[in-house]
Amino acid sequence: MDIKALFKRKIVILDGAVGTELQKRGMPSGVCPESWCLDNPALLQSVYADYIAAGSQIIYTCTFGANRLKLAKYNKSGVFNINKQLAQIAKKAAGKKAFVAGDIGPTGEFVEPFGEIKFEDAVNIFKEQVKGLLAGGVDLFVIETMMDIQEARAALLAVRELTTKPAIVTMTFEASGRTLNGTDPLSALITLQSLGAAAVGCNCSTGPEKMLEVIKLLKPYATVPLVAKPNAGMPQLVSGKTIFEMDDKNFAAFGPAFARAGVNFLGGCCGTTPAHIKAIAQKVKTAKPILPKRKAIGALSSARRAVVLDKNKFCLVGECINPTGKKALAQELRENKFTLVRALAQEQELAQAKVLDVNAGTPGVDEKAMLLEMVKLLSVSFVSPLVLDSAKEEVIEGALRLYPGRALINSICAESAKMKKLLPLAKKYGAMFILLPLGKKLPKGLSERKENIQIVFKAAKKLGFMPEDIAIDGMVMTVSSYPKAGLLALETIKYAAKTLKCNTIVGLSNISFGLPQRAVINSTFLSLARKAGLNMAIANPMHIEEKTDPVAKNLLLDKDKDAAAYLANFSGRSLPAASAQEIPAREKVSLAIIQGNREDITALVKQAVDSGLKAQDLVNQVMIPAITRVGELFDKKEYFLPQLIASAESMKRGFGFLEPLLKGQAVTPEKKTVVILATVEGDIHDIGKNIVALLLRNHGFDVVDLGADVSTQKIISEIKKHEASIVGLSALMTTTMINMKKVIEAAKKEKLNCRFMVGGAVVTGIYAQTIGAQYARDGVAAVKVAQTIKF
Repeated sequence: MDIKALFKRKIVILDGAVGTELQKRGMPSGVCPESWCLDNPALLQSVYADYIAAGSQIIYTCTFGANRLKLAKYNKSGVFNINKQLAQIAKKAAGKKAFVAGDIGPTGEFVEPFGEIKFEDAVNIFKEQVKGLLAGGVDLFVIETMMDIQEARAALLAVRELTTKPAIVTMTFEASGRTLNGTDPLSALITLQSLGAAAVGCNCSTGPEKMLEVIKLLKPYATVPLVAKPNAGMPQLVSGKTIFEMDDKNFAAFGPAFARAGVNFLGGCCGTTPAHIKAIAQKVKTAKPILPKRKAIGALSSARRAVVLDKNKFCLVGECINPTGKKALAQELRENKFTLVRALAQEQELAQAKVLDVNAGTPGVDEKAMLLEMVKLLSVSFVSPLVLDSAKEEVIEGALRLYPGRALINSICAESAKMKKLLPLAKKYGAMFILLPLGKKLPKGLSERKENIQIVFKAAKKLGFMPEDIAIDGMVMTVSSYPKAGLLALETIKYAAKTLKCNTIVGLSNISFGLPQRAVINSTFLSLARKAGLNMAIANPMHIEEKTDPVAKNLLLDKDKDAAAYLANFSGRSLPAASAQEIPAREKVSLAIIQGNREDITALVKQAVDSGLKAQDLVNQVMIPAITRVGELFDKKEYFLPQLIASAESMKRGFGFLEPLLKGQAVTPEKKTVVILATVEGDIHDIGKNIVALLLRNHGFDVVDLGADVSTQKIISEIKKHEASIVGLSALMTTTMINMKKVIEAAKKEKLNCRFMVGGAVVTGIYAQTIGAQYARDGVAAVKVAQTIKF
């Protein structure tokens, strides 16, 4: 049945209270309603007949408490048969006059992470009920009077995993405007409509006046029809009996207001009778229904907060709950402790982070189990929606299934195999996702980024995703090693925001890596990115602001060669300058390398040779000491990454001029040492590795650079081919660093006589020791390690 056909032409009328009607017709108090109805089917059918005569187009099966836990309180069993038979009674009564909704109510218990019932147990409990209702022939499902958003999710998943028939979900909100478990209406709507509910709304707890306000609140954000089933006012105790204050006329008087507010399904709950339903049906009979105003909405939710994304407003995603580069947090996770997780979450929420990025990837930890524990902790103790951050599909799937809200996946790229797994998962669980414009290889420019974006965009569109469901990553690289990084990220953001009309997001701190006063660059880039259309950023909320520094702006717009002006302003140390008077040729060469003078180095080396200096002496006595001095300045944080790269390239060019003059003679003993470099399989990041290669070559090593995403088999083959003494392995992700261990184990198995050094953002000295390698934190350290390795 197409539920859209029910509400496009008119407001659909639901039934009213069934329990009180049954009591009027003889059902005693204290009995199991479901069991009593099976024993008295004619009386139940008479209730249905009265509601259908009153105008109900959908009637609910009398199965509200027909789940395993509720029935057990009456010492009843046989969930399947009870639901099947009660559905059949309703179908017989409805005939062709009305549709039958299989009614699923709460178990009476809270579900993980808010209660003792395991989430999968809850899903299975509801599946038992769904199977019986399906066998009984229901047309659709209604999940009603839910106080626990997680229980509502479990019931909705139970329906969706067994049938394509639509499911309506209604929560019950207290006078406070929240469920008993603390969920507000907007959070519930965002969660449930994204998870696949065919309609969402509320029932019970309040009369029509309060419920009308909920419908008004939800309508601007709804992508599905809205449902209202209010009580007949508030209950009063009169002569020991519960009496509801509203008669049918007063109740029906709210009908036109509900229609104007945009309700699409309207009925009654406690205290309402066929007379109430008949009266309100008449009031909205000619009202033209207001259909959902949105086809999609960019919004995230937790159990207690909704964050609606707006292209014109900035949403800060706290980045701190990530063990990468945080030794204390990584160690706590290995010890299964969460003190720092709690502290970081609290600190970021106080600093106005609206969403929290959560990553559990660190060596020595079961990432899936750990992320699930973190999700449970954060869902209970904090209100911020979560970004689920992992490169493993099974980790993302486990977290999405458990998370009691609408999450953001970090991230999905154009790599075919992962995209085909992650997109359907995002669709099933209603998640938004970050689209990383990355394919199998790192895109060289904007056109390649656009191609990767379109690959994912088109695949997502086929599954029903809309632009609002996607946040495209500007994929910020470090401007210190790639001067056009800022421009490229800004162009990517502009294309995503203006052309594709998507949300946009960046990992803000990447832009300033390797430079002093990083906050200046970060804040300037944020300001530029906001103007380009950025509306989200993953950053440390304690160290973020939006303001423009003119020097940093020139750096980001590629108007500051080698970051010279920026470094002169912010490093606290200017570049060494040449004296106005004539200096010896050898010192000119040394100074050119220290200054990173790539333009003049070749001419200066030629002058030095023409003045009588031998090529080998120039390399050993001048150039290598100069590049070593650059390394020392880098270690002291007097030099930064742009200067290191410039100096290394100057050294490379000077050495290139001298090579023919060396006539194949070894310049230094290290020249004989062959070093294999590779970024391990599954990881395409190679900027750091490339710097290592450049510096090693400058220090006389024979470097064989295999590139990025290199298989274990390929590395082993190249070690044998080149008889390498040293192998340098790089990884930037926790999910790929495990491949370092595989390479080392394979080399041991082959009994290869080589030593290993490892590095990368996620690698630590402790991890290096555990896999039998030496640790190099950067290119300068890699040279020192290579020089000290003993054979």
